Amino acid sequence: MAAEQAKKVTKRRVFYIPGYDPIHPRRYRELYRKEGAEQAKISGYTIELSPKKSGGPYGWHVHGEIEGGRTEADFEVLVWSDIVRDSMGLSIPATYLQLARTAWTYIGSGALWRLMKLRKGPVIAALYPVLFLLLQLVAALLVAWGLGALLGLLHPMLAWAGLLVVPVILRWFKAKDGKFFAYYLMHDYAYSAQSKGANPPELEARMAEFADRIAQSLQGDSDEVLIVGHSSGAHLAVSILSDLIRAGRVPADGPVLSFLSLGQVVPMVSFLPKASRLRADLQFLSQRQELSWVDVTAPGDGCAFALCDPVAVSGVAPKGKRWPLVISAAFTQTLSPERWKELRWRFFRLHFQYLCAFDRPGDYDYFRITAGPATLAARYAGRNPSGSRIEAPVNRFTSVDDDISSAA
Repeated sequence: MAAEQAKKVTKRRVFYIPGYDPIHPRRYRELYRKEGAEQAKISGYTIELSPKKSGGPYGWHVHGEIEGGRTEADFEVLVWSDIVRDSMGLSIPATYLQLARTAWTYIGSGALWRLMKLRKGPVIAALYPVLFLLLQLVAALLVAWGLGALLGLLHPMLAWAGLLVVPVILRWFKAKDGKFFAYYLMHDYAYSAQSKGANPPELEARMAEFADRIAQSLQGDSDEVLIVGHSSGAHLAVSILSDLIRAGRVPADGPVLSFLSLGQVVPMVSFLPKASRLRADLQFLSQRQELSWVDVTAPGDGCAFALCDPVAVSGVAPKGKRWPLVISAAFTQTLSPERWKELRWRFFRLHFQYLCAFDRPGDYDYFRITAGPATLAARYAGRNPSGSRIEAPVNRFTSVDDDISSAA
């Protein structure tokens, strides 16, 4: 670890794992370009983007002149948006059936009540699509009832014709989901809930491909390989990195391996009955010396389990636990009052603030981390974890995958 902290980075590979997002990955390049330029202007350093040089499906290259050093970084987005889009392609009746199954998974297992002991914000975010979709159905039925009553004045049999308006209204709501996000969030939570916390086969296959891409980079000449997992991408990264280490694919004399988890929602999965694979990976990764792991959240992000140690709250913290270092992005301090007022109620935008510029930056700066000359370990050497972090092991399900545990 001391060697990692002393190592200056001139060449870095960054792998970004998005959360449950159906949007094309160019979105992340444009976000980095725009917000990086803004942060550079605020903080007085230089960031320049150009086409990616390292191959791979999608990414970009960054030249940074930060903190007296010059760093070249190649970014690659590990894409699973096609899997997300496929999982969202349900009919309206199928979505309502999905709603019932997802609600039962979280309520019937007791996971929902235990999650509320950690943070109410992400639980409210999980309940929102359930309640809003039900309100849409109620609104459609009320309109159908009113229309049926009017038509019934003409002829009693016409009263039933009012029901014909129900699918029309529900389709209208679905078409407007870009404003409401009810269908999107419903599919998001349902994706993990459908298998009660186990990874679907298509996701496991994609994660294996991601592992191969990262393993290849660990054989290269970079000074640091940095994995960034945002939102549900954080728990994918936990399992991918655990697989790499178990398989002996992290060379001792290779690049420094670093893991930055942002806005994580790990408990939404690890608290489910069949998430034994993820719980085993959390337990395993938290003890490893092959990497450094920093977890950044903020209480102002209502969609994340802010300052909840994902290993500890999942009930699998071992005696030799080293990671993660849990710190706060402290939105109320790192954003000016004017900026905070502007963003405070834009919940989805705040969930991406970790990837954006801060007008009163503290010790968390996404662009210094990804394009600066210090490794993640060096940047946070001696940093104490947040004093308000939550470590209470409130998870009911703490079993781990026996096959994975025995291989560790």
